[in-house]
Amino acid sequence: MVQEYQSPVRVYKHPFELIMAAYVRRFPKCPLIPVFVDSEIINESQSDDGSVVITERHCTIDIEAPKLLKKIAGVDYLYFIQKNTLNRRERTLHIEVYNETFSNRVTVREGCSYTVHPENEEWTCFEQTASLDIKSFFGFESTAEKIAIKQYANSIKKGKEIIEYYLKELEEEGVTFIPRWTPSLDAKTRRQLPPPSAARAIPVNTSKDRLHSKNPVCPTELAGSPEDKLDSDYIRRYLGDLTPLQESCLIRLRQWLQETHKGKIPKDQHVLRFLQARDFNLDKAREFLCHSLTWRKQHQVDFLLDTWERPQLLNEYYSGGWHHHDRDGRPLYILRLGQMDTKGLVRALGEEMLLRQVLSINEEGLRRCEENTKVFGRPISCWTCLVDLEGLNMRHLWRPGVKALLRIIEVVEANYPETLGRLLILRAPRVFPVLWTLVSPFIDENTRKKFLVYAGNGYQGPGGLLDYIDKEIIPDFLQGDCMCDISEGSLVPKSLYRTAEELEREENTLLTESIYKSASIFKGAPYEMLIEITEASSVITWDFDVCKGDVVFSIYHSKRAPQPPKKDAYGSHTVTSLGGVSAQLIDKSWVLGQDYSMVEKSLTCKEGESVQGSHITRWPGFYILQWRFHSSAACAASSLPRVDDVLASLQVPSHKCKIMFYTEVLASRDFSGSMTSLESCHSGFSQLSATTTSSNHSCASSTVSR
Repeated sequence: MVQEYQSPVRVYKHPFELIMAAYVRRFPKCPLIPVFVDSEIINESQSDDGSVVITERHCTIDIEAPKLLKKIAGVDYLYFIQKNTLNRRERTLHIEVYNETFSNRVTVREGCSYTVHPENEEWTCFEQTASLDIKSFFGFESTAEKIAIKQYANSIKKGKEIIEYYLKELEEEGVTFIPRWTPSLDAKTRRQLPPPSAARAIPVNTSKDRLHSKNPVCPTELAGSPEDKLDSDYIRRYLGDLTPLQESCLIRLRQWLQETHKGKIPKDQHVLRFLQARDFNLDKAREFLCHSLTWRKQHQVDFLLDTWERPQLLNEYYSGGWHHHDRDGRPLYILRLGQMDTKGLVRALGEEMLLRQVLSINEEGLRRCEENTKVFGRPISCWTCLVDLEGLNMRHLWRPGVKALLRIIEVVEANYPETLGRLLILRAPRVFPVLWTLVSPFIDENTRKKFLVYAGNGYQGPGGLLDYIDKEIIPDFLQGDCMCDISEGSLVPKSLYRTAEELEREENTLLTESIYKSASIFKGAPYEMLIEITEASSVITWDFDVCKGDVVFSIYHSKRAPQPPKKDAYGSHTVTSLGGVSAQLIDKSWVLGQDYSMVEKSLTCKEGESVQGSHITRWPGFYILQWRFHSSAACAASSLPRVDDVLASLQVPSHKCKIMFYTEVLASRDFSGSMTSLESCHSGFSQLSATTTSSNHSCASSTVSR
């Protein structure tokens, strides 16, 4: 595999001629670079007017490699050829380097250039490119590659230091100005010559273009505008301290985006985040970023802050907002999750709207990072999130809500990597490990390392909140002195809930599937759902709302698969022909206790109630979730549909019930570690409403909230 390097533009605030005087002092050998043992000029020539000078040197390098490797290779030193092309008229120096030792096994190419700054002719720019291709090296290819990269990275760091060292040496000798080159020709000939270029665009040619140029006097160049280049000082000021190889990855990815993406190019900070998320693996980061750019373009995310109108319901019931900054200058976002009615928000707004809210928070966070970078004078690329869990209970572990959260996390992880600098979780209750067990597998490992969890009032002690946030901006609800205008949150009225039909009709552009399904239940015609379990101890979870009428909920188990009833000649018993009604799964010939058994005690649910629960399966087989019309004991004795009941249900609206439901099966291996906590915390749902009815069994539990 070919390893490539591209440096940022390094700017010396000195004229080109003075930089050249400092540059030549590093030959024939430089004490500041111990590995550079010696060099000698093997060829030198110049143009007729003396404006172009070509110098070739034979350089000896002592690589810091294990003695065993040197012995196997049979060499103590490595030899390189360096070809310098100095154009005094154009004020440029182009350097080409290639290896002479092991040239049949290893290919090393380097290209450097000194040019005049395009906006200030008294400044000089430096750029560097290199490539390494190890075809074979006595079975030590990987080791040789690592040694070469390490040595090269070290020499890059010293490059600017060496020039500055010799500039200082010149200044001590009294040399602070060197006049520009002028041709020693008569005036007539001089008038025929083109004028010297005082400011050329910074070249952006690749190492391949530069190293294989056939014309040594005028190396191949591809001019680029200054704003297309990255300055090393700019990187340090706005992006942070990067290693030379990290700088190279950023520049190469940025150049690739400029060449291939005709649309809007993301900001450098954003590109850098994707590289950091993939440990500066250029190929992986490029693929990662491209998927995100496509997603942003499809959903017009770049215009979200300007075009999206936040619903009033979010202003009233969403308890989160921005609040000053932490000690590192990072924007601080506070989320009072324990006070938030997550189920109510999902039911009233839908996943799509909540996702847009989260995306707007992330977009606002990116904007605030840029502003804080300017305010504090140092790179700030991420924010801190403080999550207050006071009030968190089992209602927050409502499975559809958790599933919606996981899908939102998936979108954020895929499009906003390395934006979370620190997550402070305060006042974590006993139920928190359950939520963490469900959510943590979907969070990137690097992100999980940024989580700090404090139980109870632990955040007030040593190593707590004061280590990360100044005392004067700690919110009042955390016993601080700063008034915080973030909403405390409250229960979303059920009158604001959206129906299943509305959720299903919603055009989910960012999320593609709806959580809830709706079903109609007629007298004598129950709604039944079949779930096949292949592994004992799997967990069936459910959540449903009784939208109309009263229903009886039961769960049955059978070892054999139920068969839907066959249509008769006239189709009069075809239950599936009724809108929203399921076929009867429990065969009328089956005997309760022999062919199938009840595993969850029947639970009567009134209109307006919300029911959540789970059942830990004892055996594999077929489980039937059944909702049937609640009627008198005589009528409810049999769950089988009768023709008269079905026909009557079509004419009498009072004999029709309606539910909106969600079910999910969790494999036993995914639920390990959180089972006990779930069973012990079901009573937490009682905080949702004033009246609560619960039914708990050894293997199952359901909770009703009105």
